[in-house]
Amino acid sequence: MRSFISIPMTEDAAQALIRQQQRLQTGRPVPRENLHLTLAFLDDQPQETLEDLHEDLLRLRFDPFTLSLSGIGQFGSSIHTTVTASPELTALQNQISRTARHAGIALPRRRFRPHVTIARLRPNTALILDESTATLRYPDMLVTQFALYASTLHPKGARHDCLANYPCSSSV
Repeated sequence: MRSFISIPMTEDAAQALIRQQQRLQTGRPVPRENLHLTLAFLDDQPQETLEDLHEDLLRLRFDPFTLSLSGIGQFGSSIHTTVTASPELTALQNQISRTARHAGIALPRRRFRPHVTIARLRPNTALILDESTATLRYPDMLVTQFALYASTLHPKGARHDCLANYPCSSSV
């Protein structure tokens, strides 16, 4: 099963990103239910591996923290908003990566570049931004959970289904 672990966007953050999609008027907007910050892309995994990973993820502990989203950029054919890599976000991403590797999942060793994809462009299309869009700040978002998702590819884009939520270890 194709899967990933991410932080889902809160309703307020999602609405701010949707307003930005509408202002851009370019590319294919990512549907509201697919807006997320990927912490680990797991690729295709057997059901048993995901079940073992789930048990390990249930044991992870983290305190609530705030995400800062700002600006618009482009990775290949995707338009994204940048997320500031706070120590708390980096620590959670590192814990999740270690847990996935412990469950036998081979993750690529690459630098974590936190972002939320908000639209897809046609290949070889460049996004042209003005200074105000590139430096735009969104309201901060409180992170109180992360989730494990299945991702099914379709001709009109991926469909993401939440398999499990993992709340923070302390109350807000």
